[in-house]
Amino acid sequence: MTNDTAQPHPAGTLRLILGDQLNTQHSWFDVVDPDVVYLLMEVRSETDYVLHHAQKILAIFAAMRAFAGHLRAAGHRVRYLRLDDPSNRQSLVDNLTALARHYRARQVQWQMPDEWRVDQALQQWAAGQALPTTVVDSEHFLTARHELPRLFAGRKQWLMEHFYRQMRRRFELLLERDGQPEGGQWNFDHDNRKRWPGTPPEPVDWRATHDHSALWQMLQAQGVASFGDPQAAQLRWPLDRAEALQHLEHFIVQALPHFGDYEDAMSSRAQRLFHSLLSFALNLKMLHPLEVVRRAEQAYREGDAPLAAVEGFIRQIIGWREYVRGIYWSQMPGYDERNALAHRLPLPAWFWTGQTRMRCLQQAIGQSLQSAHAHHIQRLMVIGNFALLAGLDPKELHRWYLGIYIDAFEWVELPNTLGMSQWADGGIIATKPYVSSAAYIGRMSDYCQGCAYKPKDRTGSDACPFNALYWDFFLRQRATFGQNPRMGMVYQQLKKMDGADLARLQERAATLRANLDTL
Repeated sequence: MTNDTAQPHPAGTLRLILGDQLNTQHSWFDVVDPDVVYLLMEVRSETDYVLHHAQKILAIFAAMRAFAGHLRAAGHRVRYLRLDDPSNRQSLVDNLTALARHYRARQVQWQMPDEWRVDQALQQWAAGQALPTTVVDSEHFLTARHELPRLFAGRKQWLMEHFYRQMRRRFELLLERDGQPEGGQWNFDHDNRKRWPGTPPEPVDWRATHDHSALWQMLQAQGVASFGDPQAAQLRWPLDRAEALQHLEHFIVQALPHFGDYEDAMSSRAQRLFHSLLSFALNLKMLHPLEVVRRAEQAYREGDAPLAAVEGFIRQIIGWREYVRGIYWSQMPGYDERNALAHRLPLPAWFWTGQTRMRCLQQAIGQSLQSAHAHHIQRLMVIGNFALLAGLDPKELHRWYLGIYIDAFEWVELPNTLGMSQWADGGIIATKPYVSSAAYIGRMSDYCQGCAYKPKDRTGSDACPFNALYWDFFLRQRATFGQNPRMGMVYQQLKKMDGADLARLQERAATLRANLDTL
């Protein structure tokens, strides 16, 4: 691909496009203007701010390159700065300064960033410039950045369910003619908690493979650090909108009918089960959330998918996804520093290798390292559950989640990790800590089968670590959760336990927490 480089025609406007703003439907591109240069750049400031999964770097750079090619084919002027370009200053703002001068630009524009650190960097850069700068909307989300505080004005708790119902009404999704929810209720979550017995079979992976070997060689030559299996010669993440739309259609036809039943299920025999794997394409803005949920609703209206499955899928996108973005912008800066439970333990070494004798974590982390993806229950109720029970440092955990998952961008990952998973925000998102003993994992998966630890034992060297850690967590955090009405049953059970049993549980938990690397 050629670049708009040496001896350029001056550009009246330089427009920056970030790596997660690959929206071909944006109004910027409605008109081809030779006075506008679109700028995309691969920079070390983005590859290096956390340690990323290799597939995440590969997939984003490959999609950025494909997007630049699309713009050029449509007749737009594009400057694409590759990571190994000698003129690359490896910083968004340093490159902006140089290229604004290079093109003798009269103004610089960018779409609203979704991460606070990038937003601040660009705002600070703009404040030091003589030339005008303009920030426009990314035209992707269904709510404004700071809309959530207005929606919850006067409410003690910002419950997602209240927000979700407003969104259903606003966009007229799954509503009957009188405005009431389809099927007589708003939420069918209780129907979506089945263990997968092995049938129906997991659909064949519908994603095409891409050979990014040359890109991987460049990243290695440039010394970009990463972790996880790169799968560079056969990467399955989509390159562009056309491919993402194909993925959406495959999901609707092949997986959505069973998505609801097995939404929370986990299996060592089926990593994907019936999940859409659309979060990467959504978070890079290849797809718009409304077109995704309307296609799911269409499947229900045409009798191709049950209501509980469609409602659960729509809730994830217009409910949870929009809600956590609102939480993020209402709480930043400083949200990433929250640690309400004062948890400080470092991540065990096996978070980076998957080499633990706990089969559930071996499976969930191993899958994440292999494919840069795990579904929400693996993230919340296996990995996050263990982290919270063991008392791992939430900021360190946040950086791990942000790096390992292909779809992790701070606006969506941080509230999910610190708020929903680790209760580090003191209950802004979650009304209770999302923890469990081995029983839940055994109920929802086959992970306990063949594990080195015994899922029904609480104490002893071969007892499942989740069990002692579970009861010890509530003993340690009695001052925080003892009066929480949703935890009443837990503390009633603790009252009934023999003192000697409690002491053995605490002793076992202390041993586990002191030897996390060996589990």
